[in-house]
Amino acid sequence: MAKLLSELTSQLPDCTIDGNKEVNIELLAYDSRKAAAGAMFICLAGANADGHNFVEQAYKNGAVAVLAEKEVPSLPGLTVIKVKDTRQAMQVIAPYFFDYPSRALRMIGITGTNGKTTTTYLIKSILEKAGHKVGIIGTIQTMIGTQILPVKNTTPDVLDLQEILDIMLKAGMDYVVMEVSSHALALGRVAGCEYDVGVFTNLTRDHLDFHITFDQYLAAKAKLFDMLGDAGNTKPGKTAVINVDDPAAPVIAEHACCPQITYGIQNPAVLRGVNTYVEANGVRFDVDGYSELSLALKITGIFNVYNVLGAIGAALAEKISPAVIKQALEEFQSVPGRFELVNEGQSFAVVVDYAHTPDGLENILRTAKQFTQGRIITVFGCGGDRDRTKRPIMGRLAAQYGDITIATSDNPRSEDPDAILAEIEAGIKEGLTIDKTYEIHRNRREAIERAISLAQPGDTVIIAGKGHETYQILGDKTIPFDDREVAREILRGRR
Repeated sequence: MAKLLSELTSQLPDCTIDGNKEVNIELLAYDSRKAAAGAMFICLAGANADGHNFVEQAYKNGAVAVLAEKEVPSLPGLTVIKVKDTRQAMQVIAPYFFDYPSRALRMIGITGTNGKTTTTYLIKSILEKAGHKVGIIGTIQTMIGTQILPVKNTTPDVLDLQEILDIMLKAGMDYVVMEVSSHALALGRVAGCEYDVGVFTNLTRDHLDFHITFDQYLAAKAKLFDMLGDAGNTKPGKTAVINVDDPAAPVIAEHACCPQITYGIQNPAVLRGVNTYVEANGVRFDVDGYSELSLALKITGIFNVYNVLGAIGAALAEKISPAVIKQALEEFQSVPGRFELVNEGQSFAVVVDYAHTPDGLENILRTAKQFTQGRIITVFGCGGDRDRTKRPIMGRLAAQYGDITIATSDNPRSEDPDAILAEIEAGIKEGLTIDKTYEIHRNRREAIERAISLAQPGDTVIIAGKGHETYQILGDKTIPFDDREVAREILRGRR
């Protein structure tokens, strides 16, 4: 994968070079600890550290070149490439260094506020049933076939992403299915990627701490569909798969200059879910106009009907037969932490879900209402150092749809947990009626324990916000915490 420095800098027309242009670059690194012999060290200025301060460490580890936007130490044999913006330069040279691996793969990107993870896993299952080798990149994990890699962000930074795609290509993958976050689109993490199918799930209030306005949030999501029509694309067969029941659909469709497959339940669509029947253990529905797509699934909820329709759209865009699609979907079990049932033989349902937005919480509570004979007991919190505006909204929704609401800590991070809970409580009080109650338990384990202790036969306990996560961030500490395992321990103790 080595390239001459002169090859890399040819992609950066406005750079200046001090040193040997013909040195071999064996790897790119923005972490000085990962720099090794033959590395180009990329100096990134972050919120907590500035890479320009670590040039000497990278040099000691073997770096032969440094990409910088500020003055750096002059060291023997170290070539310095100066640019205006190292992050933008990295977005240009990283895909080039790895020879644009996305051009040799079929790339399916899923974006939206909710449903990305489940839709990703549904598409993966369909493609594998059709005989393809599939890599997956998302919130829970990165998978290269059966190999699992840890993740830091829903969508990795551009250098990490291009390296992962290169590894997937060399491992024999022919498809990559990935979640594409609004942060990734806004920050250029997917620069150099060529997508073949883009799936839009929905757009609801989230990440306004970063995007500031809802319109800017939507504009970030729409960039995925701009990429489908990019003039520099090298592969044929682009398709946009769009949820037409979402109010943002017309904007997404306008950005998608390629064939489109629409899906929905309420509005006319190419793929329309009808005859829907929701139960605790699954959902049944038909796809209007596709007699072979009458489905009985092991996942439940109207929100999952939408996820399935999006996955069907992507599969049909890639010419997968309806028979294979049906078989894969009906065999599909679940996604970790997505409406995941915790069953220890108790007489009431316990559900763990990642829902951490108002729309996500409302979806799972509405689903629970459809099959719950008794009461709904909701345990949830809101993350610290994140969008504060959604906290009272989620509190109100929990009180409106549930019977007993227990507010607790999620990942408070650097914020005061009590301050977060006070903002949630304000919303809970708005949604309360005389027949409903709420409690505040700062300790998440105690909150889950309290919810389970209150549960009676026929009730449903919803534990929302963390889903698949196996940790909790308290201040500057990260402690082990898995809602599913905690619930199991408590249920076993009760039994």
